[in-house]
Amino acid sequence: MRRVLILGGGFGGVATAHALRRRLPPEDEIVVVERRPYFMLGLRKTWALIGRGTLEEGRRPLQALERFGIRVLPGTITAIDPANRAVEVDGRRWEGDAMVVALGAELAPEAIPGFREHALNVYDPQEIPRAMEAVRAFRGGQVMIGIFGAPYKCPPAPYEMAFLLQDFFEARGVRARISVFTPQPMSLPVLGAAGCSVLEGRLAERGIDFLPNHKATAVEAGAVIFGERRRPFDLLLGVPPHRCPEVVVRSGLTDGGAWVRVHPRTLETRFAGVYAIGDITEILLPNGMPLPKAGVFAEAEGEVVAERIAAVFAGREPEASFSGEGFCYLELGRGEAMLVRGRFLVEPAPEIELTEPSPNYLEEKKRFEAERLRTWFGDAAA
Repeated sequence: MRRVLILGGGFGGVATAHALRRRLPPEDEIVVVERRPYFMLGLRKTWALIGRGTLEEGRRPLQALERFGIRVLPGTITAIDPANRAVEVDGRRWEGDAMVVALGAELAPEAIPGFREHALNVYDPQEIPRAMEAVRAFRGGQVMIGIFGAPYKCPPAPYEMAFLLQDFFEARGVRARISVFTPQPMSLPVLGAAGCSVLEGRLAERGIDFLPNHKATAVEAGAVIFGERRRPFDLLLGVPPHRCPEVVVRSGLTDGGAWVRVHPRTLETRFAGVYAIGDITEILLPNGMPLPKAGVFAEAEGEVVAERIAAVFAGREPEASFSGEGFCYLELGRGEAMLVRGRFLVEPAPEIELTEPSPNYLEEKKRFEAERLRTWFGDAAA
């Protein structure tokens, strides 16, 4: 019997576990280690914020994976020993024949003075109920959606939030001036100048202000501080800086960097039999930009890693390779979304296409969530 340890029960971890279960014999053990008892796609947070369903509707208990022959080990990871493919969970050591690190990016609101006190953290599910109350109680004025650091998870999400909040306030007759700020020089740099021009044009059409090159240094009551400049707000929805989990940094997997560097095609780390996938990684594209932190990439990476592990266990030379292809649905409000799809690892720069807005893409996005919840968790209730 062999054992694969999967650290993290998010998008990448769950996708990898299922991909491995399809490829490995029943006697091989697949163990998912996760402290959170449930799974939820990140897109659910924005939907809940505007009242399009609830967080609970998008949650599934991780224990439901047990019915598929996947062991779930609840607990907090206190140490990782990649050289020996071992992990310590609440003080107990577990060893594996292969390890997949899929712990994702952590939120670091404390990195910005005043963020916790004056901003609503819309990337933290625990903060969404408070943000929902604030949005519903809002009666007009300046709304700021702030990106406080890059890279961050799901890059289109803050812009989607701006469009959807515009719809929300317009439907209620609330006069709101919405702006989105980012430390980056354009909205979604990986799209290139042409793609960003399309998105930023859509923001302008809806009367949403876009503020590039705005690196926030602090938040005070009623104002965001940008060095010597300050901008007032009546409601601030913030995306805090992201960082690699400290337990991963201590393990040596980052090798002194900010994130885990992996082989872009195989997802291998510098430790034999240890892979890393999803938001915890840094994969540099041929043009030097990082691969966006998005669930669809974590899912594809998980399939590649599962195939490579299964090949090694079977004594075959692993051949699976990550293509770098991916897509996402970017909601524009008013019942429409664009499809953003591309080949991100091609030379000399990513090839990315933005479709025209359509209600069909919004329906596809809803199915994207529903199909994964059904496939990965069956009929399990939240």
